[in-house]
Amino acid sequence: MSLPSVDVVIPTAGRPSLRTLLEALSHQPPPGRLIVVDDRREPTGPPLPGLAGRVEVLRGPARGPAAARNAGWRASRAEWVAFLDDDVVPTPTWTRDLLRDLSGLGSDVAASQGQLRVPLPAGRRPTDAERGVKGLETARWITANIAYRRSALERLGGFDERFPRAYREDVELGLRAVRSGLRIVGGERTVLHPARPAGPLESVRRQAGNADDALMLRLYGRGWRREAGVPTGCRPRHLLVTTAGAAALAALAAGHRTPAALGAAIWLLGTAEFAASRILPGPRTLPEVSSMLLTSALIPPAASAFWILGLLRARGARPVPGRPEAVLFDRDGTLVLDVPYNGDPERVVPVPGARRALDRLRAAGVAVGVVSNQSGLARGLLTPRQVAAVNRRVEELLGPFGVWEICPHGPEDGCGCRKPAPGLVLRAAARLGADPRRCVVVGDIGADVEAARAAGARAILVPTPATRPEEVAAVPEVVPDLESAVDLVLGGGG
Repeated sequence: MSLPSVDVVIPTAGRPSLRTLLEALSHQPPPGRLIVVDDRREPTGPPLPGLAGRVEVLRGPARGPAAARNAGWRASRAEWVAFLDDDVVPTPTWTRDLLRDLSGLGSDVAASQGQLRVPLPAGRRPTDAERGVKGLETARWITANIAYRRSALERLGGFDERFPRAYREDVELGLRAVRSGLRIVGGERTVLHPARPAGPLESVRRQAGNADDALMLRLYGRGWRREAGVPTGCRPRHLLVTTAGAAALAALAAGHRTPAALGAAIWLLGTAEFAASRILPGPRTLPEVSSMLLTSALIPPAASAFWILGLLRARGARPVPGRPEAVLFDRDGTLVLDVPYNGDPERVVPVPGARRALDRLRAAGVAVGVVSNQSGLARGLLTPRQVAAVNRRVEELLGPFGVWEICPHGPEDGCGCRKPAPGLVLRAAARLGADPRRCVVVGDIGADVEAARAAGARAILVPTPATRPEEVAAVPEVVPDLESAVDLVLGGGG
């Protein structure tokens, strides 16, 4: 059995721990390319001096780890892309174990999750921060040690770049993968994740992740934690304690002492219980206890504020639709300039950028087709031979299409194929072997959009001067040209 091709992608913000990671890999046969994505906003040189010759360093987009990982895997051409975080240490057999984990996996397997171990200091109880890192050992789908099949990343559209932190972006991709019918399996390769010292307020800063949880709720509903194996956490208690404290302050300001005292008592009891739950399992040193008392008072309002802010920002959010199986184009006004009832191949003129846009889809393995109303046939203004000749000329100029679906009827015929009816889209998807829900329809008028919606497909509008303003206003995805539409399709729509 031949070994799979694998590239390793490591996003970094320049942390010194990257040197340890790369040195560990330098003593092992590399599985493929080592791609470090330097995601610092203003990099002043290589991520770590003296190591640039061992790896390929890409300039990252500086929009967070999700965008950095997308930049890394899109630079790869291997069958598999293995992701590592820049603060882990691969074991001496990691490369060999990686290749063994990936060998022979079925095509329904999107990813292989490696193992992670957190060594804790001996001779004392772990601190609150160390226990938090220890929890990563049982986390599902984390990118500290996971390999995705590149074709699965293309199909899914990659990581959702609306997640700006190293928090939940990995769970979101994993959940999207399993919901699409793919599998994520376990592997034997292992990395170590040292529990490095944390600042006294680090636990408060981490509450920004509550905004990402709010986005997950908007995207996947209340059951997302159960599906992803994510613990419930303390947010309900934080919201209660924060509400009690705010109510106590408001009552006190209004001169209502009894309600103020009740609210203060609930706040104090809730804060004390939270602090005790963090102090008792720990080393109970004076610095640790002092830090726990302070941060236990600050965490509930911080968590609540980020949660509410996240809910507001995530209004209307939808999951990344991922890479479609097919893109179906309207012909006249979308692929070629609109010449009414054109039966002359010499009058076919592609819109600017059409060939480049189509070739990008073909190169990405996305099927392309045409769905076109041709009422000139019903009106006797065109013959089938003329329509076929024009379509051949379109292909001569723009390249081959996997399917052509033409409606020969007029508006008064009441057929099921003429857009805005879904027939053309459904027939084209069936001939391509594609699920209509995994198709995109690109057109220039409202009828194209309505046909897509009726078929369950995604719609992208590329307006022309003939497009009515109300049609543009009614469509959520509007772009100025075909190349921008392809950017939206290949980028996952995020």
